[in-house]
Amino acid sequence: MDEQHAEKLVEILQQYGRVAVALSGGVDSAVVAQAAFIACGDQAVAVTASSPSLATGELDLAKQLSAEIGIRHEVIKTAEFEVAGYQRNAGDRCYYCKSELYQFIEEILPRLNVDVICNGANLDDQGDHRPGMRAAQEHSVRSPMVEAGMTKADVRALAKHWGLEVWDKPAMPCLSSRVAYGVEVTAERVQMIDRAESFLRETFSLRELRVRYETNDLARIEVPVESIATLVAPDCREQIVQKFREIGFRYVTIDLEGFRSGNLNQILDFVEFQPASPAPLT
Repeated sequence: MDEQHAEKLVEILQQYGRVAVALSGGVDSAVVAQAAFIACGDQAVAVTASSPSLATGELDLAKQLSAEIGIRHEVIKTAEFEVAGYQRNAGDRCYYCKSELYQFIEEILPRLNVDVICNGANLDDQGDHRPGMRAAQEHSVRSPMVEAGMTKADVRALAKHWGLEVWDKPAMPCLSSRVAYGVEVTAERVQMIDRAESFLRETFSLRELRVRYETNDLARIEVPVESIATLVAPDCREQIVQKFREIGFRYVTIDLEGFRSGNLNQILDFVEFQPASPAPLT
């Protein structure tokens, strides 16, 4: 099955021609970058957006992945934090982020010498809250893994088949996704989240975790249920509180339900926002 998915994905990308792959450093975009390099060689380029929402180490990982694959790599600086809709952080925040990214790549397509922009979306992404997919449609961004009928499990299997080191890497969405909807996104707040997550990851050897930024500078820590006992042990608890206060959080809590990717989306029905206007028809 891995070979079939590989052949199908490469075939689809060959049909695109010269491609730019939005590479975040995660497994999804890494698989597309690998397939694009196989399909297009020097006519493929990976593009990584550098902004405050990118967690520590992710840019270096994207550079490392590009070198491992052999694909040309471009780093661009995006300015989504200057966009009012993004700062407002309603349920459509991701729309503004992806619009900023895709528009920027569109503007430099002649310099990159490519024709098509690709992302790392797969079939499983279609069932989640993904306003960024609407931005992709408006900018004619292709999703080759969706077209190839690949699920997240298929993506990881193919990444392992190709020997990509990120094949089992936990999902690492942007830091802004940790800020509760309705709480303004700022560079300072995502930096606080980044420092807090880096501390927990390094101090307690955690692979999967989130530090959610809630109202009133409250940090809500999510770790796998089996790790909660470690963090609430007296010495560890005091160490965490001291560090988080130093970072700038006023309150520190641990979510007893444990780590759940994307759980902030549960409250979307209760957050009022005006979705971005669709692009005009041409």
